[in-house]
Amino acid sequence: MKYVTYNVSNRIGTITLDRPEKRNALNADVVSELKSAFASAESDPLAKVVVLKANGESFCAGADLEYLQQLQHFSLEENLADSNHLRELFHQIYTLKKIVIAQVQGSALAGGCGLVNVCDFAFSVPEARFGYTEVKIGFVPAIVMIYLLRKVGEAKAKYLTLSGELISAEEAKGIGLIYNVVEKARLESEVMSFAQRLITANSEHAMMLTKQMVASVQSMKLDDALVFASHMNANARGSDDCKKGIEAFLKKEKINW
Repeated sequence: MKYVTYNVSNRIGTITLDRPEKRNALNADVVSELKSAFASAESDPLAKVVVLKANGESFCAGADLEYLQQLQHFSLEENLADSNHLRELFHQIYTLKKIVIAQVQGSALAGGCGLVNVCDFAFSVPEARFGYTEVKIGFVPAIVMIYLLRKVGEAKAKYLTLSGELISAEEAKGIGLIYNVVEKARLESEVMSFAQRLITANSEHAMMLTKQMVASVQSMKLDDALVFASHMNANARGSDDCKKGIEAFLKKEKINW
């Protein structure tokens, strides 16, 4: 791959955006490579948790504006296909069977902020800025808005998407857009430490089911959500991980997942 790399070490699969000269901006090729990398990470038996990071000063500047300019000459059907390409990436990350942690070493704007948003956790340096700047260039934060509304609620989503203003990492943490703010020198070690805690303390199967429930129940009617939850509860009880966990707890044994 040209713009994205994937490697695994210590049960952590790391996906790295590597287009620093373009501030890791997204175009069709970058999106394709990200989709391929996440598919590899999801199926990799050696990776229990996935980290998304980037090289360069910016995490991701959103859509490549030169690419967007090219798309203006495309037909509606071609533009819809390109939009669906990005939609599939965001949905893939949001519903990935493994936990995804964003390691944000620089600003994340527009679609780049959307990438951070669909990850399960995000750690950022204090200097990073976050925002949805699409309205400033006559564009619409369409696909990213679906996930933003879920994460921060309508009032905060309206402010971010209608004002186009940037917010600091601390402000992003305050509204729940990111999980934590860490000094640059400690960013990678903090992310790796957090990932290892998830890996060793928690059942991968249980985390997968829990993440699946969070993604699914919000769009269900109450009765349907409760039925779905009951089935998930019953199925989880019969899993090998649950049997192992309960047995170890009763025996007062430590589990090393």
